Amino acid sequence: MCSVADAVITVEDAHKTYGGKGTKKALDGLDLVVARGTVHGVLGPNGAGKTTLVRILSTLLRPDAGRVEVAGHDVLTEARAVRLRIGLLGQHAALDEELGGRQNLEMFARLHHLGARHARVRADELLERFDLGDTGRKPVRAYSGGMRRRLDLAASLVTDPEILFLDEPTTGLDPHGRAEVWSAVRSLVGGGTTVLLTTQYLEEADQLAHRVSVVDRGRVIADGTPDELKSRTGGDRIDVVLRDAGQLGAAVALLPLPAADIRVDADRRLLSAPVVDRMTALSGVVRALEEGGIQAEDVALRRPTLDEVFLHLTGAEEVAA
Repeated sequence: MCSVADAVITVEDAHKTYGGKGTKKALDGLDLVVARGTVHGVLGPNGAGKTTLVRILSTLLRPDAGRVEVAGHDVLTEARAVRLRIGLLGQHAALDEELGGRQNLEMFARLHHLGARHARVRADELLERFDLGDTGRKPVRAYSGGMRRRLDLAASLVTDPEILFLDEPTTGLDPHGRAEVWSAVRSLVGGGTTVLLTTQYLEEADQLAHRVSVVDRGRVIADGTPDELKSRTGGDRIDVVLRDAGQLGAAVALLPLPAADIRVDADRRLLSAPVVDRMTALSGVVRALEEGGIQAEDVALRRPTLDEVFLHLTGAEEVAA
C-alpha cells in the first residue's frame, strides 16, 4: 500500500447518508488511498457505495463526514481546485449523436474555455491518440460501441487531467469494444495519469488495476494487488472436469484432497479445490483418477479468479455493479 505522501487520492472515515432520517448509509467509514500514476480498481455489490464514492471524489456530492482529498485539495473547501485536476467518464456517453467526433471534442474544449484554435488542435491530438483520426467527421450515431467509449474517454481528457475517474467504462460493450477501452486506459496510465476504476467486470480489474479495493456496505473490506487478494482465498486451485457427471461423487471420494474443500459443479461436470503443493496435488489427482477408472476431460492448476475473491469476501451470490 502506498504511503500518504505518495497518495494522489486520500479518503479517511468518509460517511454519506441518503434520506431525511438517515435511512440509507451509502458510505459508512470508508477509507481509501490511491497511489499516483496507477490504476486503482473499486469493486463491490450493488449498493456498496462505489458510485457515491466517485461522485464525492469528483465534487458532485458532499460527504457528511470524514476527510477526502484529491491531488492534495480538500473536496469540500477546494472543490474548484479539485475539478481543475480531474476528468470523469460516467456509465453513459455524454456525446452529441449528430455531431462528428472532431466536433464533439471541439465543443467540449470550448466548454472548458479553450480558444477556437486551441480547441481544434486539442481535438486532432485526441482523435489521433485514440485511433479515431479517420472518423473525425463521421456522426457519432454511426460509431461502434467501442469507438463511442473511446471518444467519450477522449472528451474526458480535453483538459489533460491529472486524475481520471472511470465509472464502469465498458458496461454494455462486446469483448472487442472492451479490449479497445482497456488499451486506451493502459496508454493513459503509461503517460502518467492516475485512474480510479469502478467496474462490474472482475476480469477488467484483473487486467488493468495495480491495486483493488473491495467495497461492501459503504466500507472497504479488503485492499491489495489482484495477486494478494487471490491469495486470500487459499492460493492455487485444481480443477477437474469429468466426462461423466455421474462419476462426480465417486471422484470426490477418491481424490487425495479433503472432501470438505472440494466444490462440485454438476452442470459443468467440475470439481474444484484449493491446493498447497501444486505439483504434488496434480500428480496425486491424476493417479487417483486413473486407478479409480474415472475419465477426466481436463485437469488444470490455476490461480483463483477475482470473481472467487469477490464472492469469498462479500458473501454475494453474483457480481453486480
